[in-house]
Amino acid sequence: MSNDFSWVYEMHPWRLALLMVSLFVGFYWVGAIFIRPFLRLLVRRSPGLNDLIGYVLSCFCVFYGLLLGLIAVTAYQNYAEADQNVTREATALSALYEDVSRYPEPFGQDLRWLLRDYTRYVIKYSWPLQRQGIVPQEGTIRAEAFFDRLLDFQPKTPAEEILHAEALRQLNHFLECRRMRLFSVTNGLPASMWYVMFVGAAFNIVLCWMFDTRFMTQLVLGGILAAYLGMMMYLIIDMNQPFRGEVSITPDVFEVLYRRMDDE
Repeated sequence: MSNDFSWVYEMHPWRLALLMVSLFVGFYWVGAIFIRPFLRLLVRRSPGLNDLIGYVLSCFCVFYGLLLGLIAVTAYQNYAEADQNVTREATALSALYEDVSRYPEPFGQDLRWLLRDYTRYVIKYSWPLQRQGIVPQEGTIRAEAFFDRLLDFQPKTPAEEILHAEALRQLNHFLECRRMRLFSVTNGLPASMWYVMFVGAAFNIVLCWMFDTRFMTQLVLGGILAAYLGMMMYLIIDMNQPFRGEVSITPDVFEVLYRRMDDE
């Protein structure tokens, strides 16, 4: 979902769910009252009409159900992948912290302080920005400061050469994981999926309007279907942005790491 609809993530989860359900049920009921009579004139009454509409609706629901399922799985996979990237970054950062802890002073102390400062920035400043759909930039300055300080170190023994090479390797892995996390901030379903999904929901409702049933039966049964469609849309929207909404990634792994850094 584009940034034009970012306001939906600022709503409380139950309000967003209620909004989606209300929109779909309201659309169905308004159409049943004002549009359904004209559709009934087009198809007219004929024997077996409900059976024909039911058959078409069943076929349509199979394809639309598969589409919704695939979209929901795609949204969850995006979320799970972003969560894994966060865990990998924290793990790489922890391993890098362990490596630089073995550096001689004052390099060891300086490098540890820079990593603690980066971790604190991620928790206190980077995450709130990510929850707004904004890619944080200042973390790059802190990562570059650490990289420059690490390059200042000149190994004097074979053991220090091995340790320095391992720290550089771990640093590259950490930077790669960090870039993947930042990429996930704005990652989401493409616009074409949203169009197909909402148009399919509208077609589903239009087919239901064409059934020849009592008016109250139409409102009740159609309202239940529309409410469930609204809940599905809410679920997909909430999972679409990994760092936003109720179903979002938290900085817990970084907080645990930062507490351990502070204890040392």
